[in-house]
Amino acid sequence: MKQDKKDMVFTVNEPSELLKFLVGAQPQRPKGKVKSELEHKLVSVDGKIVTKYNYPLKAGQTVTIGNFTPAYSKAPVSDLKIIFEDDELLVIDKPAGMLAIANEKERNITAYHLAMEYVRGKNSRNRIFVVHRLDRETSGIIIFAKSENIKHALQDNWDSIAKFRGYTAVTEGVPQPESGRIENYLRETESHLVYPAKMGDGKFAVTNYKVRKKNDEYALLDINIETGRKNQIRAHLSGLGTPIAGDKKYGAKTNPVHRLCLHAGRLEIIRPYTEEKMIFTSPVPQKIMKIFK
Repeated sequence: MKQDKKDMVFTVNEPSELLKFLVGAQPQRPKGKVKSELEHKLVSVDGKIVTKYNYPLKAGQTVTIGNFTPAYSKAPVSDLKIIFEDDELLVIDKPAGMLAIANEKERNITAYHLAMEYVRGKNSRNRIFVVHRLDRETSGIIIFAKSENIKHALQDNWDSIAKFRGYTAVTEGVPQPESGRIENYLRETESHLVYPAKMGDGKFAVTNYKVRKKNDEYALLDINIETGRKNQIRAHLSGLGTPIAGDKKYGAKTNPVHRLCLHAGRLEIIRPYTEEKMIFTSPVPQKIMKIFK
């Protein structure tokens, strides 16, 4: 990886956890900013980028803070499908099977990583910030901010800024009734399965749906959500007895196109500061639509 000339380099004198060390090394910097350095992959230990707060440090190791350009990526930046871009926003179309952000097992093949490489390809000091996410198995629209101010302006008011969040799904069987509104409270188990809970015991979630097409096995649904809970659409449709095709986690028994049949295809927002209405769209993948041909 390449290092910028202005990178800060520190030597570890005694064993410590990484976040604690960074806070001590930068006493004038707010702890939240230090955490952001880790989250946005600006910290390396002995030349390896590290993001864990509790990463154990040993005496003699070198910790560097700066902007890094990876020598290579497992997925080329050309895989990034850009829907819209300006000085403040980057809107992409995430493919199914790609993480929105990194987890413990995957660092490089993520929408965030590819988007970061893309903006840094223009200027090594450019950065992007996560505003919202999609499940790994879901394809469709994701917005990234190009500054922390825009990130917070969007993220802190997301439910009022995001005026319409539209999805397309294919379900096993036809929901009854064929159009409706699902609202309840959702909780998550230790195994990360989301399920309906008693009133007030969990997070309130609202999903609206309407059947657009159907055949003997499946239904094509237009969906819009009023809340953005984890696995919300998947849990709600499963609760109707019509899980999304390809969603084994929530009870689906078929996988007709070898992916989860859920796509985030329309997002309408009110832009912070200017109050401009912005509409982003992404067509439903043909792979999904072939189920009804």
